[in-house]
Amino acid sequence: MLGARYLSSDDIRGLATESEFVDVVRAAYREHGEGAPTHPRITLETEDPAGVLNSYMAILPETGVMGGYMYTAGFSDADARFVTPIFDAETGRPLAVVDGAYVNTHKTGAAGAVGIDALAREDASTIGILGSGAQARGQLRAAVTVRDIDDVRVFSPTPEHRETFATEMTETIDTEVRPVEDGATAVDGADIVITATNASEPVVDADDIDAGTHINAIGQYDPEKRELDAETVRRAVYVPDLRDRALQDAGSFLQACVEGAIDEAHIHAELGEVVAGTASGRTDDGDVTIFDSGGTALETLSSAALLYRRAIEDDRGTEITLASASEVYTGKQHDTSEEL
Repeated sequence: MLGARYLSSDDIRGLATESEFVDVVRAAYREHGEGAPTHPRITLETEDPAGVLNSYMAILPETGVMGGYMYTAGFSDADARFVTPIFDAETGRPLAVVDGAYVNTHKTGAAGAVGIDALAREDASTIGILGSGAQARGQLRAAVTVRDIDDVRVFSPTPEHRETFATEMTETIDTEVRPVEDGATAVDGADIVITATNASEPVVDADDIDAGTHINAIGQYDPEKRELDAETVRRAVYVPDLRDRALQDAGSFLQACVEGAIDEAHIHAELGEVVAGTASGRTDDGDVTIFDSGGTALETLSSAALLYRRAIEDDRGTEITLASASEVYTGKQHDTSEEL
């Protein structure tokens, strides 16, 4: 039997900085842009009991790992559980099983930062955020690693939530974060707009988006829900994390198609293609750009692999054994000595 390692959220907490998460997620998207395989989320739903099981996978040959992300949500405890298995991309050997809860906001924030770095203007310095939860926090922590930000405004419908967010994040990013009373004020004149909500209807109006704005839409991956209106999507250079994912569950994009504002050809490129340089991103300072992020195995796997390697260096985690098929089927250790 070959040893692997179980890593709890406590085992991996604090092992990487936001900039390091951004670096590995950028590399993963570049790998995909150059041909590394992945697929969008698969969701299985049950009605009794109510809940969902989600999974997605990727292979990152250059990073040296393959694996995925599996999680449950919406069941009786109204919570979510995340698990990430990691395998060696060359040998197939299991390396780790990672409790993915800690990874979640860091990897999603890092993906948003990669989107900003690839598509926002170089001189972007102001951010308007709609949403004040854990994902909004992760987005802001990562965003300030790729642009020099000197002004942040946040709107959430609950005053206490936006005020708490502003206080906490001002201390975290060492830049003043101001709570505002409506979404239009948050996005007015913002170089970067981040939507991190659970809204079913648009939280951004096209009339409030200035030329040159970049939008990170990260809150929805449901074809019936959207954070952006059809006109905002129509006028933008639209870049999703994965083309197939956009056609599957990117509500803002799909609803704009239903309304006749756009069609499938409106997808400019995948993020990985822009990062790899095989497709253009922003071509003019006046472009409105959108990165539509619904979550992929690329960001989860690369982030978990970074934490796994740091954990090994720091001797964290619990050793576990996962038997090979040959051991189980025949009771004999599989001999790999003559394999190439």
